[in-house]
Amino acid sequence: MPARQLGAEGWRKPWSGPNGGACVEALKLKDGRVALRQSTDPDGPALIYTHHEIETFIRGAKAGAADFLLGRPEQNLTSPNGTGAERRAA
Repeated sequence: MPARQLGAEGWRKPWSGPNGGACVEALKLKDGRVALRQSTDPDGPALIYTHHEIETFIRGAKAGAADFLLGRPEQNLTSPNGTGAERRAA
């Protein structure tokens, strides 16, 4: 759904950080669902989740189920410069 159809009021940035203003914004809808949008594209799409979906996500994140997302991105095993072992051997 286009986020603009949900109005401009009530959006919050619960996950804001030092990322230059690119944040996820959330809006709690009257029926309990939650809309999420990208703050840098307020007229772009909004993803709508049920109360149960958001609750399950937040509880899982608090329990550590999403901790794998916090690690550094894995580097490609190969690159235009070869594998790590190949670069070390050169």
